[in-house]
This record gives sequence, C-alpha cells and structure tokens, in this order.
Amino acid sequence: MRDLAIRQQRQTTVVLRWLVSFLGFPLGGFLADLLFGPVDGPLPAVLGGLITGAVLGAAQAWALGRNRPSPVAWIVATALGLAVGLSIGAAAVGYESTLTALAIQGVISGAAVGAAQAVLLWPRLGRLALLWPVALAASWALGWMITTSIGVLVNEQFTVFGSSGAIVVTALTAVLPLALNRAAAAQASRA
Repeated sequence: MRDLAIRQQRQTTVVLRWLVSFLGFPLGGFLADLLFGPVDGPLPAVLGGLITGAVLGAAQAWALGRNRPSPVAWIVATALGLAVGLSIGAAAVGYESTLTALAIQGVISGAAVGAAQAVLLWPRLGRLALLWPVALAASWALGWMITTSIGVLVNEQFTVFGSSGAIVVTALTAVLPLALNRAAAAQASRA
C-alpha cells in the first residue's frame, strides 16, 4: 500500500512539473514576436519558429527531469522542428489566421516538432515514440482552435497559440514524462 502511495506521489510530481512547462509556449511566442514580428513570410516563420522552439524546448527539457534525453539535443530538436513546421505550415495556409488555417498550421507544426523529438525519444520508448508526432499534430491543432475560439487576436500572426491553448496541449501531452519515467523504471528493474 505504501509503495502505491509513493508511486502515485511521484507521478503527480512528474505531471505537475510538466504542466509548468506550458509557460514555454507564451514566453517563446512573445520573444519571437518581439524580435521578428508577425509570421507573415518565410523568414519570420523560420526565425520565429527557432526562437519559440528553443524557449519551449528549454522549458520542456527542465520539466522532463532526469529521465529526459540530452537537454541540449531536446532544445535543438524542438527549435528546428518548429522552425521547419511553422515555415511549412504557415506557407501552406498562405499565412492566414482563420480557425481552419491555424488548425492546419498546428497539425503541420506539431507533427514536425513531434518528429524531431521522436528521434530523441526512440532509444527510451522504442516504437511508442512513433506516436509522438501524431499526438503533437492533434494537440497543436487543438491548441490553435482553443486560442482562436476564445477571442485571442490571432490575426496578429503569432508563432504559437496562446496560454489557453498551451495549457490544454501541455495537459494532453503529460503522458510523455510519465512514459519516460515508466521506461526508466523498467530498464532499471532489468539491470
């Protein structure tokens, strides 16, 4: 009974730590907007994606705790993934900011970030890592839909959805640190 309580407490701590990482979305987006302005062309999309992705990657690397991939690799993968995904996604929708356009941009951006991160997750999670790009594609589309639906001025062409979408996306993706902890525990018990 005590072991179960300890495990539940650890899982709660892992999830709460991950939830704090939602701050990487608005902080990264704010910094990108400040430095490069709206995502209205290829250059702001790439540069804004790099900055937003780096800030988000740093927040997530901290939140993943000791069972994470290399923090530097995670930050670089997230930054490059978002730079590629945002530049393709924003161009694919003609830099529009309608609900549908942003949902499509979210699918593409999330899938690109997820694919870049999945490369780092593969050694720890194996085939389960293949689900990560799909999970991020769906959750990032939802993040944009929520942000748009609550009245955020998305026509300002931000690099990423706002805090409301970020909270939901972060909550939906809290399975990642739990999966990494479970994989680390399983590996430790085999050793």
